[in-house]
Amino acid sequence: MNKKAVCIISGGMDSALAATLAAQEGYEVIAVHFNYGQRTETRELASFRLITEDIGAVERYEIDLPFFGQIGASALTDPSIEVPVEGVEPGVPVTYVPFRNGIFLSIASAIAEKHGAQALFIGVVEEDSSGYPDCRESYIEAMEHAVNLGTRDETQVVIRMPLVHLSKAQIVSKALEVGVNLGHTWSCYQNEDEACGVCDSCRLRLKGFAEAGAVDPIAYAG
Repeated sequence: MNKKAVCIISGGMDSALAATLAAQEGYEVIAVHFNYGQRTETRELASFRLITEDIGAVERYEIDLPFFGQIGASALTDPSIEVPVEGVEPGVPVTYVPFRNGIFLSIASAIAEKHGAQALFIGVVEEDSSGYPDCRESYIEAMEHAVNLGTRDETQVVIRMPLVHLSKAQIVSKALEVGVNLGHTWSCYQNEDEACGVCDSCRLRLKGFAEAGAVDPIAYAG
């Protein structure tokens, strides 16, 4: 029986690399993407579709979660909250979406149980991320325990987070090494045509490329 992995793919560099690593380990990739009312929803979905083609995903789920917009409380889903462009802010930033990864992992785990998948890959990064609490290694490990308690006895899913201790520069270097098409990825929090270059996510991405000595293939405004 072929081994299967459910891969949560946002359309960004991190999840693209994590899914590529899963495919290169010989997993049949079941790709999952969430449309949750984020500002760059259309562009992220387009990137997800390109990435799934790149890695040869055997199945693809595009799941709508409109309730995130109803909850608000994040600059990514509430248009009344501005996306910060002045650099990384102290504490948990306003771009944090409440319990987003917990909800994503719960849904992805249901898909993993349906398909009899052995692994679930998520591209969380702890050391060089934006300070989101749901990107911590200890949290993902706790979710893995909860998932396996709450599913059938024969369902044993390992949640893989291969990038959790990498810096953005290391992620860029590794992605280039394993052949990820970084031109197919999207990181900007607020623009869909040309990346703004000034939001937290763009800053982290550009810093990673600069430290890796590489050129970012996507277009930036200005």
